[in-house]
Amino acid sequence: MLLSVDRSDTASAASLSYEVVAAIAQREGVEPTDIEPPEYDALYEVINPEALDSLFSPRENGKHRASGRIEFDYCGYHVVVTSEGDVDVRELE
Repeated sequence: MLLSVDRSDTASAASLSYEVVAAIAQREGVEPTDIEPPEYDALYEVINPEALDSLFSPRENGKHRASGRIEFDYCGYHVVVTSEGDVDVRELE
């Protein structure tokens, strides 16, 4: 699986990058581990997974970052990730 994500702490909460892959997998009717080349694009070729994971994470001093959202296209879908942790996946038109 080519997520390029540190999943050492997935028992407590899945990372945003994993949630993106899982949402795509659900739409495709496959397991998240199946979302990899050559059939699917690697997430890291579209967006830096570590940057995505840290974008909305709390600051080192514990304070929350500003609210916001990021949008990108991945595997034929338009993906919207919000600072609240929501991942919305819609087919590209």
